[in-house]
Amino acid sequence: MAGNSDPLTPRAKLAVTAGKAVAAASRAAGRGSGSVIGGRVALKLDPDLLARLAQSLDVVLVSATNGKTTTTRLIAEALRAAGPVVSNALGANMPAGITSALAGGSDAKFGVIEVDEKYLAGVARDTAPKCIALLNLSRDQLDRAAETRMLAENWREGLAGSKAVVVANADDPLVVWAASSSPNVIWVAAGQMWKDDAWSCPSCGGVMQRPGDDWFCGECGFRRPTPSWALSGDHVLDPHGSAWPIHLQLPGRANKANAASSAAVAAVFGVPPQVALERMYQVQAVAGRYDVVQFQGRDLRLLLAKNPAGWLETFSLIDPPPTPVILSVNARSADGTDTSWLWDVDYTRLTGHPICVIGDRKLDLAVRLEVADQQFQVCEDIDQAVQLCPPGRIEVIANYTAFQDLRRRVGN
Repeated sequence: MAGNSDPLTPRAKLAVTAGKAVAAASRAAGRGSGSVIGGRVALKLDPDLLARLAQSLDVVLVSATNGKTTTTRLIAEALRAAGPVVSNALGANMPAGITSALAGGSDAKFGVIEVDEKYLAGVARDTAPKCIALLNLSRDQLDRAAETRMLAENWREGLAGSKAVVVANADDPLVVWAASSSPNVIWVAAGQMWKDDAWSCPSCGGVMQRPGDDWFCGECGFRRPTPSWALSGDHVLDPHGSAWPIHLQLPGRANKANAASSAAVAAVFGVPPQVALERMYQVQAVAGRYDVVQFQGRDLRLLLAKNPAGWLETFSLIDPPPTPVILSVNARSADGTDTSWLWDVDYTRLTGHPICVIGDRKLDLAVRLEVADQQFQVCEDIDQAVQLCPPGRIEVIANYTAFQDLRRRVGN
């Protein structure tokens, strides 16, 4: 992995080789990409392997509750203007998956790494990143993730004194509080639709005031920092006040916000905004998200939404009524087994859309839609739901494992 000046130790090389062999065996057995099991084996053989693999790379870490896979992909595309990139593009974002990804990038200059929020501090310690992008923090996987303020505290303590340049969303109070312990922060006005996790001040517990797009705590004076980069409509404003057009194939305001943060990260490595944003146009879909697929003679657009903030952003993407919508929710371990978050989503935004409901927890979702006074049909599976939908393109919104199930069924 490292250049000739700093070769991997024999033990590290053995760990990489063994990890790749196990991953290949897992793929051959039809058990997925094998990246996680391969990384676990490699780290067992050399617990310092992640740090060794990162030594020769300029590392960018990307963490958030929503948008990290897409932003990781956008940053990777932008940085390819400056050299080869290795990235965990498939979203295996815990240490084993990250180790696997880096082990596959022997000629890379940059490592662009998506990191699960709960592992950010540890991965930052191991990889000595040059840059860390922090996009947002909201409630997610209520059965296994601590409340958002505790995650923010974990970030704040873990990043204190970090040498990395932190690119952080100035519009999310939790992110600002977490990033404020870092000596070198670039603030981006990326916006925040979902505000229900930041009504109290993360610093003192006081009530946040939110006049317009601004925010501050009336009690301790904690307030929104002045951003040097900003999303403004269809443009990114850079620190010099120049406006650069965003041309994406990915839909929605949230992805423009991701592009703004990605342009700020690319600039840290000397890639100009115009070049970075032009390269981001190459990204059509991210791990199947936003893909339009043909199934049973119909066009289905596949949209991933894992938590209340994600569902809110996704509702803003879908075609207007009477476009049919299929909703699918599971509650397996990768999703979080607690579905009480469904009550935090404003399903009245679907009024006028014919709705079909599928997934392991379709009855939980049906109760929620009933209370929201929505018209819907409960269906056995995607096949039946598509048959029941009126004509036109169908929007399909699913949470994490439900999305994977759908992709397998519709051949994406």
